[in-house]
Amino acid sequence: MKQVPVADLMRGIGQAARAAALTLSAATTEQKNRALHAAAAALRSQSERILAANQADMHAAETRGTSRALLDRLHLDPKRVAGMARGLEDIARLDDPIGKCLAQWSRPNGMRIERVAVPLGVIGIIYESRPNVTADAGALCLKSGNAAILRGGSESMQSNGAIHACLTAGLDAAGLPQTSIQWVPTVDRAAVGQMLADMRDSIDVLVPRGGKELIARVRQEARVPVIGHLEGICHVYVDRGADLQMATRIVLNAKMRRTGICGAAETLLVDRGCAATHLVPLVQALLEAGCEVRGDETSMRADPRVRAASEQDWYTEYLDAIIAVRVVEDEAAAIAHIRRYGSQHTECIVTDDGAAAERFLSTVDSAIVLHNASTQFADGAEFGMGAEIGISTDKFHARGPVGVEQLTSYKYLVRGSGQIRD
Repeated sequence: MKQVPVADLMRGIGQAARAAALTLSAATTEQKNRALHAAAAALRSQSERILAANQADMHAAETRGTSRALLDRLHLDPKRVAGMARGLEDIARLDDPIGKCLAQWSRPNGMRIERVAVPLGVIGIIYESRPNVTADAGALCLKSGNAAILRGGSESMQSNGAIHACLTAGLDAAGLPQTSIQWVPTVDRAAVGQMLADMRDSIDVLVPRGGKELIARVRQEARVPVIGHLEGICHVYVDRGADLQMATRIVLNAKMRRTGICGAAETLLVDRGCAATHLVPLVQALLEAGCEVRGDETSMRADPRVRAASEQDWYTEYLDAIIAVRVVEDEAAAIAHIRRYGSQHTECIVTDDGAAAERFLSTVDSAIVLHNASTQFADGAEFGMGAEIGISTDKFHARGPVGVEQLTSYKYLVRGSGQIRD
């Protein structure tokens, strides 16, 4: 069979997505939910096929010498496949955001004005490694009435194809166009270039999920709006009012539960007011959990295994079992450190001092700010959104977990009775 040129392939995908978006904008809640439940059932019934495809991807990635962090992102097991299916069912249970009245009022001339939620249109998602994004992104776009174009990484090609087939089965079961959720079936990087610069007539919004280089490229080259974040340099600040046992649990979970996710803590800040009692136990707990610690001079004195941190370490998203540790003078110094080195993603304060917590929550300008809870809760599912298409550090349109409501825009409906303007 003659191979279709990438430009022609992407042009066809874009045109089909634009047509499907028109159908989806008028689809009923029942139709969308039926598609999601059918897709979830397909994920369960096709679990062995999905896992076999993932094993092939994993073997190829290991052969290429892929890092441990990226292998963790790529890996699927029965529990993760079941989690994808539950995620689709959770999204189905969410209220349909489309057509929702956001505000309404009347004017003195009798006109009635209503602001209602509408789909964005066609959303292009460019992502790496994590095959669960195929299910999450496709489902979120569907529930919010948007057509989706999914371009996964070459390392997860077979996994993505198997998962996409389940989404297609769901669309068929609900009588919706298969082109409502399309998967780009090529590893040719030219497809990404097409999505960034040559599909403005087809794609309304782009969402990148992946490494720093991918996201930087999307932000630089995209000719349509972008929702996304560049890095997840997340901090845990242990205040002088922190309970040591709680602080230890939170720090270990924030760093070590899954080191390769954007909500993993990358820097630990310890208040000098509690360093004498808290620093050594916290550092030792991290080291004993298998985490490399890079610290300032005070942290290095806490344990001889701590390596010297460089200036670059405070700017680094490790996505691995590595953490930078610094002792700061007080809460104000912790906030100043976060402002200088952070990426406005997710930060946490551990303290029993309510006033200190409220100052931190109101002053730190990040998308997600937590008090006495792990940064690993930076996740749409944990926020009750069913799933997320990503965590946005933007300040326009969407910020934080991007779920179904964040994948909508709005329009104004104005109802009159013959009014004309003077």
